[in-house]
Order: sequence, then C-alpha cells, then structure tokens
Amino acid sequence: VQLQASGGGLVQAGDSLRLSCAASGRTFGNMGWFRQAPGKEREFVAVVRRSGNRAYYADSVKGRFTIFRANARNTVNLQMNNLKPEDTAVYYCAGGDGILSAIRTISNYHSWGQGTQVTVSS
Repeated sequence: VQLQASGGGLVQAGDSLRLSCAASGRTFGNMGWFRQAPGKEREFVAVVRRSGNRAYYADSVKGRFTIFRANARNTVNLQMNNLKPEDTAVYYCAGGDGILSAIRTISNYHSWGQGTQVTVSS
C-alpha cells in the first residue's frame, strides 16, 4: 500500500491551497492529515471516515480547512483556506482502520505518505 501526497507550496497569509493524497492498493477506514512544524511534534489536522460523511478537525483549523474523499474513496483532499503563518509545516497523509475514539492519535495509522511542505508567509 502506498500513499502519494501532492499539492504543497509557498503562499501568502489568507491564500488557499489544496492537498491531495492517493492511496494505491486498498481503501482505508480512516484517511487523514497530520502536520509537523520545525522543532515540534507531529500533530493531528483532520480525518475523514470511509463513508465520507464524518470528518473531524483540530480546533486550530476548524472552519478554515475541509477534508473530503474522492475517487471511490481512495483519495483524500484537504482544502485549506485563509492560511496563516502558523499553518507552516510538512503535511503528511495517513491511512488507518482504527476505532473512532483514537482517530486523532498517530498510532492509529499504519500507512503514511511522504510529506509535502506548506509554507505560509506573513
């Protein structure tokens, strides 16, 4: 199973970006995004369930980011609007099949993409 992420880049504060992650080989129960800023631990950003009807967000991105699945649910997209400098990080897509109560936990995911850099200038 491979996860291939794309869509990062350099933007200004207030701009938008869309990240995309395609899974080959299988469909995951949960597909999500995490991010890691320099000197910080990797943190949860957003996740969407297999059905595509349930999505969960970190408080820091709620109302600005939207996660959704496409292409027979093997692709997960993260639409990021009104980006802020504090959103600067390497973004990783992840796939897993864990329980709902652990959906924000890194250990809940067993497949990871290669990471894509998002840089937001002020």
